[in-house]
Amino acid sequence: MAVRANPHLIEELEKYGAQDVVKCYHCGNCSATCPFSGGTYLFPRKSMRYLQMGLESRLRATLEPWLCYYCGECSDQCPREAEPGETMMSMRRWLTSRYDFTGISALFYRSWRAELIAIVVVALLTGIGLTIFGLTYGDLNVYDGEGAFLPAAAIHRFDWAMAIVLVILLGINCVRMWWFTVGGDRGVRVPLREYLKLAFLVPLHFFTQKRFRQCNEKRPWAVHLVLMFSYLTMLILIMFFLHYLQDGPAINWVAHGFGYAAALGLVGTAIYAVHGRIKKTETHYRHSHETDWIFLGLLALVSATGIIQHVLHRTGQPAAANVLYVAHMMGVVPMLVLEVPFSKWSHMAYRPLAMYLSALREKAVAVESAPADKRAAVAQTA
Repeated sequence: MAVRANPHLIEELEKYGAQDVVKCYHCGNCSATCPFSGGTYLFPRKSMRYLQMGLESRLRATLEPWLCYYCGECSDQCPREAEPGETMMSMRRWLTSRYDFTGISALFYRSWRAELIAIVVVALLTGIGLTIFGLTYGDLNVYDGEGAFLPAAAIHRFDWAMAIVLVILLGINCVRMWWFTVGGDRGVRVPLREYLKLAFLVPLHFFTQKRFRQCNEKRPWAVHLVLMFSYLTMLILIMFFLHYLQDGPAINWVAHGFGYAAALGLVGTAIYAVHGRIKKTETHYRHSHETDWIFLGLLALVSATGIIQHVLHRTGQPAAANVLYVAHMMGVVPMLVLEVPFSKWSHMAYRPLAMYLSALREKAVAVESAPADKRAAVAQTA
């Protein structure tokens, strides 16, 4: 089947952060130095080739950018300084925009102003809505209990409504990712039993990031794991234990202990990332896309307002605590409804899903490429 080339693909990827793609002359150093390249997936070289040749459909169908964790070895070893690691990062942004059926991801990644305006608009609507609700049904001078300005039960329902929207949006995008990479490829036939048999790979890679740990430099893996678990811990506390968090002013150590650990993790990783990007301490911090800074800014805002609001509540200043709570939610809502499904946070879903889909694809390719007399035996042992 003929494959149509897009002569403007490089220019398009440059809007997503691709660096010096035309310098690559395919010496193979990047693939040779990458600890993950081999077998079915030879990256970054193959993906770089697709990009240079304008093979948009093949680039959209590849999982290779998600199998790269940007340790920076390929960029360090490139004799032409073509920055293959950063280009793989730009491909992940571009693929995110392809999976997204709304077009919001493409808008955000190509225009930081549009993303910032969207965040500000959602933040203002959140602040106005919560303030009107609080003044209508509660008292600014009451933080928790009867007559509370923002009662835990109401915020809890609001959180669950956002969670449902988020799951629907991300779920549709994940289905599209599956279709582009495995489901829609007629040359790859994956039996249903393989989908079920390898399903454990999604939670395994989500919670451990074990492949990332195989990079030569372990520190980025540890920092990423702390960030992810801190965010998940805070999300679980808010979704299931919000009432315990808002009770007070006495501290409930069973709930707040996890909250303090999560807050420390969020603040610590944010400071580490900001310092690395300013000082360019590591290869993967050498280039920063606008969305990276917006992500870190939102993370800092949410962490700082959450901590200050908590201190004000525990020290008996309910009015000030309520005001800071509104400011905190003005950061939380855009992060959940905009950043998670459409920007950098979505990688938390796509990476483990890519590990799962890549294993399915490798299994199917191995069976299809095996000699006819061995194919049945392979299928029986699968």
